[in-house]
Amino acid sequence: MSRICELTGKGRQVGNNVSHANNKTKRTFLPNLQNVTLISDALAKSVRLRVSTHGLRSVEHNGGLDNWLVKTGDDKLSLRARRLKRDVVKKIGAAAA
Repeated sequence: MSRICELTGKGRQVGNNVSHANNKTKRTFLPNLQNVTLISDALAKSVRLRVSTHGLRSVEHNGGLDNWLVKTGDDKLSLRARRLKRDVVKKIGAAAA
């Protein structure tokens, strides 16, 4: 299982450990990923996703999962999130028509 947020695309970063003697060794910085259950109002169901805490705050700031998916471009989303977005947009479009 890769360490990538399914909503924001945030992944690992590479940097250096720097000692007091200024020795540098490679290391990775992993995102803080959490398994969360988010509720989709449009689909009236809950969805389990692996999301970074930064992504979770962004979802809450945008007013929920449905609003976040509609506003976010497909290039950042995982395959599962893109399918979910397609279903949400289809459901919202059917409700508006």
